[in-house]
Amino acid sequence: MKTILWATLSANGNYAQSSTVNPPKQEAFADFVSNAKAAGNFIVGRRTFEAMRASGGGGFNDIDIVVISSNRNEMAGVKLAGSPQEALEYLHEKGHQTALLAGGADLHNSFLEHGLVDELIFNIAPVLEGKGLNLLIDREQYLHKDVLLVECKPLGGGVVQLRYAIGG
Repeated sequence: MKTILWATLSANGNYAQSSTVNPPKQEAFADFVSNAKAAGNFIVGRRTFEAMRASGGGGFNDIDIVVISSNRNEMAGVKLAGSPQEALEYLHEKGHQTALLAGGADLHNSFLEHGLVDELIFNIAPVLEGKGLNLLIDREQYLHKDVLLVECKPLGGGVVQLRYAIGG
């Protein structure tokens, strides 16, 4: 199964933080919706999913949503998984060929740490943020991982998308 990590980053490389004061760039969100529909699924952490729901980010009725969380309290309309491997096994069993990782940073870092990401999609938003979360390949030691630029395209509104394949 091909696993794609999708994220919006600030121009200085941090995860772009969104809130009611600084909502996500519409062009980036529209790209996420398009990728989720193409994959037929997305995997997300509980906090990120709860924030999506609270902000009205819906419209995913025909998409399999897997929420990874250590909190196993049921959530309506989603599959709960305790680990990246469990999430991928569930989607594979459902017949999906691609899994889309929606966020957040802890989830992305967990998948990267276990070598479970095949492709990266970074939407670079035209903002600078003084504080932010970052991607880490390995939390214990520095690792070098080659990536291959597959595509670079503007999405509009100053958002640029970089798509990378992760090298072996």
